[in-house]
Amino acid sequence: MRLPALLVLALPALACSQPPPGFKVLRDLDYVGAGNKRQMLDLYLPETKTTKPRPLVVYIHGGGWENGSKDQAGVLSNLIKDRNYAGASINYRLTNEAVWPAQIHDCKAAIRALRAHAAENQIDPEKIAVFGISAGGHLVSMLGVTGGVKELEGDLGPNLSQSSRVTCVLDFCGPSNFFTLPSQGSVINMDDPKTAVSKLLGGTIKNKPATARNASPVTYLTSDDAPFLLIHGDKDPLVPYAQATEFDAALEKAKIPSILLTGTNRGHVFFSAQLFERMRAFLDRHLLGKDVQVPEGPVIFN
Repeated sequence: MRLPALLVLALPALACSQPPPGFKVLRDLDYVGAGNKRQMLDLYLPETKTTKPRPLVVYIHGGGWENGSKDQAGVLSNLIKDRNYAGASINYRLTNEAVWPAQIHDCKAAIRALRAHAAENQIDPEKIAVFGISAGGHLVSMLGVTGGVKELEGDLGPNLSQSSRVTCVLDFCGPSNFFTLPSQGSVINMDDPKTAVSKLLGGTIKNKPATARNASPVTYLTSDDAPFLLIHGDKDPLVPYAQATEFDAALEKAKIPSILLTGTNRGHVFFSAQLFERMRAFLDRHLLGKDVQVPEGPVIFN
């Protein structure tokens, strides 16, 4: 969803940053081949060579599907530094250019391109995590649950034979069910065709129920979907905390591993040392196979 300007200024972890020490960045890689800046990605690669391909962490930015950029990838740097991971940050078409499902078509095209070029970048194509905040959280959730949904694959780019499936998902305050969102206390007016959700769907939820269902991650849950780490503040005014508890319960009912981390008395986006520690542990467990636990529940702030 759209982040208020003051909130963005208060979150340096989201800001544009240089790569972590020991990394190089390949910028503006065109994952579709159409020359559209909104269909390009940046690739963060460790400068040291390796005999074993590295897992990849892909960051998808927020901004209510109408703002934001792959350049706002400071949080990605915080996750991959001091880890044996490569990273990527992607652009996707915003709602001033195209409505749903263009956004998920772009994200899937980016995953396919990253997988197609994995060998030359020393990336393990079977170990791809996706992490997104707000609107980006929604999109990574869609990636996590629609690996086998053909109508959402799109036909973008030269890598259509590649899979768009991902290994695990870190969803930070993304909406998961557009039908229950209006009744859960969001400050966003879902009946206004000019607000973020309506712009994504090409109309209000009431006027576009089929599109709202198509765009809701809860629509697609199957037991072979990727494991999830859900992160959500219990005082989120934009995407209410009930979206996270509802999604967590639905994932568990579908027998999809899910861990919910709660920011107590926290709003839409928040960070702490313990939160980053648990996010890195989740990645280590699913990308490196480490036997580490990720405790569920409240996150400590200090």
